[in-house]
Amino acid sequence: MIGFVRKSAYLLAALACAALAAYAFAYLYGEYRPRNPFHAQFAVSGLDVPGHLFGAGLALLLAPLQLNGWLRRRWPRLHRLVGWLYAGAILIGGVSGLSLARHAQGGVASGAAFALLAAVWMAVTALGIGYAIAGDTVRHRRWMWRSIALTTSAITLRLILGVGTGALRLDFPPVYVFAAWSCWTFNLAVCEAWLRWPRSALARA
Repeated sequence: MIGFVRKSAYLLAALACAALAAYAFAYLYGEYRPRNPFHAQFAVSGLDVPGHLFGAGLALLLAPLQLNGWLRRRWPRLHRLVGWLYAGAILIGGVSGLSLARHAQGGVASGAAFALLAAVWMAVTALGIGYAIAGDTVRHRRWMWRSIALTTSAITLRLILGVGTGALRLDFPPVYVFAAWSCWTFNLAVCEAWLRWPRSALARA
């Protein structure tokens, strides 16, 4: 039963990552709409938008592959190659995200959240890569779990916005600011709770 739940959760997460990555890539070729506030603010950011969409989209697409233990054990070289691509995608997405945060909807309140997310995202991933180079597999995996938790905050962000402005019919500005902070802090909190679970349960997972 536990195995079925774990596999179902992995499949659902992988599909969500793929769907959002496809949306990000499609957005690069979308038609510009000046009346859309996001399009209007993104227009003044130059290459930040395509850089962030490409980097974050690629990281989302590769994240499920890095979580797949079967692939990691069977093709370790592929795991390392995809890992470097994942890290490079985060570098692109994080640097452009830092710059893009200056033009975020909600002003400084949401911009500070996204800027901090971008900085922490890159720092956590760099730590994970550093431990891999040093041969510390245990710490490498723990820090890469945190990195993927931050990568998937793009999914959590949209879920919060959908529930807040859709199901609850709340005003967009406060929901957006709340989502900007909670999407990644919530993911990190859940990840930390899972990593700190009793060692026996973690080993079985």
